Amino acid sequence: MNKLASNFLGISSPNPFWLASAPPTDKEYNVRRAYEAGWGGVVWKTLGSEGPPVVNVNGPRYGAIWGADRRLLGLNNIELITDRDLYTNLEEITRVKADYPDHALIVSLMVPCEEEAWKTILPLVEQTGADGIELNFGCPHGMAERGMGSAVGQVPEYIEMVTRWCKEAYSKPVIVKLTPNITDVRYPARAAKAGGADAVSLINTINSIVSVDLDAFAPVPTIDGKGSHGGYCGPAVKPIAMHMVADIARDAETAGLPISAIGGVTTWRDAAEFIALGAGNVQVCTAAMTYGFKVVQEMISGLNDWMDSKGYDSLADFQGMATPKVCDWKDLNLNYVTKAVIDQDKCIQCGRCYIACEDTSHQAIDMSAERIFTVKDDECVACNLCVNVCPVEGCITMKEIAPGQVDERTGRIVVGEHGDWTTHPNNPANIAAE
Repeated sequence: MNKLASNFLGISSPNPFWLASAPPTDKEYNVRRAYEAGWGGVVWKTLGSEGPPVVNVNGPRYGAIWGADRRLLGLNNIELITDRDLYTNLEEITRVKADYPDHALIVSLMVPCEEEAWKTILPLVEQTGADGIELNFGCPHGMAERGMGSAVGQVPEYIEMVTRWCKEAYSKPVIVKLTPNITDVRYPARAAKAGGADAVSLINTINSIVSVDLDAFAPVPTIDGKGSHGGYCGPAVKPIAMHMVADIARDAETAGLPISAIGGVTTWRDAAEFIALGAGNVQVCTAAMTYGFKVVQEMISGLNDWMDSKGYDSLADFQGMATPKVCDWKDLNLNYVTKAVIDQDKCIQCGRCYIACEDTSHQAIDMSAERIFTVKDDECVACNLCVNVCPVEGCITMKEIAPGQVDERTGRIVVGEHGDWTTHPNNPANIAAE
């Protein structure tokens, strides 16, 4: 039994890991190698309409953000859609789909926001036998300046209009790829649903300038002395993507709309988190560009092992399980209390927790003359900054405290005599009342 078998919009693939529309899916050679490496599906790099060819820059196309160990955290790209001939791409798609019928193959499209342009290219794509199309309403650079990409994705009325054109002229699933360069992603998602979209995919790349060359005084990547904003992707954008996926998954007006999640998926855990938030599958780009196509094998084995440990027999067993637990701040339990606890056996006495709390938080950690660090419960507000700055995993944890519980070390009541925050003397509302 294949626990990772995916059925997204009726499109079967051996696993939920698809390559996103990007340089790794720009030609037949790449896509064949991707399938052989283990990818469940691909979204072919965005095709444009007939006419003057797209011309990409012949200089650097990527800027980067690295971690301290030079691990790639984010890429900024200024590459446009495919610069290869439309009919060459269509012929290759036809051959690849015929040879890999059990793998998903979606074609990404971007043409001018004119009904005739869309209805001209759609029959050509349908003839390839591809499983569906993805409408690229997210590209934030180059094409957006021509009235396409995110220029469409930022206008819900255009999304609904173009989606409806495509549903009228194309018989297979239509996925709408959304831009994150918008205030509230729920509105374009609602527009896509209103236009008849079968699913949405998100996020596309984020408008960005990642650095400035302080010798050339130009953004990086630099082309003949100048630079342009580009699209940011990679592990750094995952938190933004998860927030937007969750927003759509729990929105009453888009409830039930299938989601293909994109944004920083690098490990099996990233994929599991997106699926737990309601996604039906995930799309990957930067991880493949960083580590090669075989990175998917670690994702597959890791997700399989985790599902085995949890007793899950299919992706559906945990899909959306985290969605009901995403709430607005006002719905959080203000009577829930935790305190930081330092494991002295694991502590390496670096003092990072102390200085972070002393200088920038609540002065809730004490340092003895022997550099022993302890938490002052009566000052600790459970912000968990200490947990996050500590270099030793598991050294500092947050312990739940029951209302009115007595600290065994000090004999003090930890939370106060009032278990209910509404009557607690430290509640600003009660202080003001006094």
